[in-house]
Amino acid sequence: MDKRKVIAAYRRGFLTIQECAQILGIDSPQIMKLVNDPQMSESKPFALPKSAAKTV
Repeated sequence: MDKRKVIAAYRRGFLTIQECAQILGIDSPQIMKLVNDPQMSESKPFALPKSAAKTV
């Protein structure tokens, strides 16, 4: 399972920190590092710039 999705589920309150660590197969100190890592947040969907989205 994608780590970002598991961490997002924890942040939304669907999982406890222990469940999150268990799903990812890591221990509590490691999960706290991942949860606090800004790169583990779900990224926004890719969108084209408005100028690229216009057609001729």
